[in-house]
Amino acid sequence: MDYTALYQQKLTTADEAVKVVKSGDWVDYGWCTGTPVALDKALAARMGELEDVNFRGGVLMRRPAVFDIPNAADKITWNSWHMSGIERKACMEGFGFYSALRYSEMPRWYRENVRHVNVAMIQVAPMDAHGWFSFGPQASHLKAVCDVSDVIIVEVNKYMPRCLGGFEDAIHISQVDMIVESDTEMPQMGAGGDPTEVDKAVAKLIVEEIPNGACLQLGIGGMPNTVGSMIAESDLKDLGVHTEMYVDAFVDISRAGKINGSKKAIDRGRQVFAFGAGTQKLYDFVNDNPECMSAPVSYTNDARTIAQIDNFISINNIVDVDLFGQMNAESAGIKQISGAGGQLDFVLGAYLSRASSAARPPLRRRTARSRAVFVRRSRMARSLPMPVRARTGLSPSMAR
Repeated sequence: MDYTALYQQKLTTADEAVKVVKSGDWVDYGWCTGTPVALDKALAARMGELEDVNFRGGVLMRRPAVFDIPNAADKITWNSWHMSGIERKACMEGFGFYSALRYSEMPRWYRENVRHVNVAMIQVAPMDAHGWFSFGPQASHLKAVCDVSDVIIVEVNKYMPRCLGGFEDAIHISQVDMIVESDTEMPQMGAGGDPTEVDKAVAKLIVEEIPNGACLQLGIGGMPNTVGSMIAESDLKDLGVHTEMYVDAFVDISRAGKINGSKKAIDRGRQVFAFGAGTQKLYDFVNDNPECMSAPVSYTNDARTIAQIDNFISINNIVDVDLFGQMNAESAGIKQISGAGGQLDFVLGAYLSRASSAARPPLRRRTARSRAVFVRRSRMARSLPMPVRARTGLSPSMAR
């Protein structure tokens, strides 16, 4: 088959492509760095003639143009699987909603429960010689979205890295209905400010628990980045990666020669992730890199997959911990911060793994609240001695 000719047949403009959207439709905007840009702008320009258009997506790194149409709350709903700051603001503006679901369940949820999407608009990497469009650094659940969509429109971006995977990391041109081209530079997610002395102290305690040959999972935030920097400067060796989100810290550790994946029982030699976002060095590193494996979240976050990897080290942020050891990582009071990501899955998987650890340092808070970190190793919880802020309302002195 001549894929170049087929490409030209399906190539159209963003303005033409979005004409397929009707009032009352459910439109899927993909995920994270794969959220469309040109299609979004074209659809926003059409919204004056549409109503009750419902969008799904998550981890937005750019504010979509459809958010800024007049009277957005009367025209659209944004249904987020996992919220960023942009989506939290959308909730405050009256058209954003959080869809509660454990991230690892999303591919199955689309196929068995959603079952029908009117239009999927997804940003992809340029087509390869065999007719495949890589989803870039977000295999995530996107193949499942495409499987249940009536119309699939891909927005080809030359800046989108081509991420090699194990499965469900790309879509073939034969499955695509329309192609739009739009060259938009990748959104950048920085590491935040410099680590504080407390960050460094907590990170040091965590790094001391990591043995040679361990397999790492890092969450997002300043603390995991600080841990990553310390690992890169350490004497650790033969480390592996199996994570939900691929972040800049992994690039630093890799370039320091600490990662080779030689001790992994599965996917040996490969750094496995469901999605990734960071600075340009991350996008350059994962591009066409056979060491990196982009896989669906139903695989990366499955506790049964994680449990097969010995010496699994899971490092995530939490927001609160109470005196009963209950931890919260996605909300503050009645305010939803993010979503039910992979922390529970990775903690359970690490618990089932041999000689594993799970560290959960709290997020940096703007108020002068106490901090705590818990490390789980070899199925025995070990509490590192730091002050605890009790959600029961006890003062630090009473907590002692």
